[in-house]
Amino acid sequence: MKLKFSLRAIRNTIIALVVVGLLFLSVAGYLTPFFNFSTNPIIRTQSWLTERYTAFRDFFNSPRDMATLREQNTLLQSQLAQAQGKVIELQERLSQIQIVTGLLDFARANPEHSYLAANVIGREVSPYRQYIIINVGSSQGITHGMPVVTDKGLVGRIDNVISNAARVELITDANSVVNVRLQNASVEAQVRGSLMGEVTLELVPQGTDVQIGDAILTSGLGGNYPPNIFVGQVLAMQSKQNTLFQSGSVQPVVDFAVVSAVMVITNFSQVDIAPLVP
Repeated sequence: MKLKFSLRAIRNTIIALVVVGLLFLSVAGYLTPFFNFSTNPIIRTQSWLTERYTAFRDFFNSPRDMATLREQNTLLQSQLAQAQGKVIELQERLSQIQIVTGLLDFARANPEHSYLAANVIGREVSPYRQYIIINVGSSQGITHGMPVVTDKGLVGRIDNVISNAARVELITDANSVVNVRLQNASVEAQVRGSLMGEVTLELVPQGTDVQIGDAILTSGLGGNYPPNIFVGQVLAMQSKQNTLFQSGSVQPVVDFAVVSAVMVITNFSQVDIAPLVP
């Protein structure tokens, strides 16, 4: 019995010493290479299995995710299109409000005239005629020769009328002649249209000091237009020797390519003074 007890005690002592030795070696770092050598294959195997599992899961989930993303993208595009449509609609309304406000301001600033507002419903595309068509006519009291303006200035005059529409001859038309005055130079002249829509300043007396940018207003002479309506500005002047008059080019104040609303001066009647001119 004593021998058996002694062997057991020796074994336990040896085991304790081995454990203590392993702990010491582990704490001292001597066993780290051994642990790395034994655990690295396990870690690599686990990483490989994780990657394969992730790939397997993505393979089966991605079609469903792509379908969801397509649906979300389609929904977002639809919402964006609706938002853009509303923005365009609001911009259009704002533009119309600004046009109407400008026309009202012009009417308030020139209370000596009566006005009828109209929308442009057509325009001539031929380079040889310059006119627009508006949505008021004889049923609204419109007659031939009535001047047409915007808040910027002179557009032209009524050239032809039917029941609910009228044609407006623009000042750029070849048949248009407007008696004007140069505001700064205090002289009278004429503004004439052309086949190509260009506007020229004519009959400016020689020696008149005309500056680029000088304002051109209707003079009221000739009976075709009331006075003091803004027509445009001087772009350039030409003076030739042995001539009585200068000529030049004019930038109309109204952009006829985009004009969408006008006002007809209804209390002005054109006067034909041709029989009185010798």
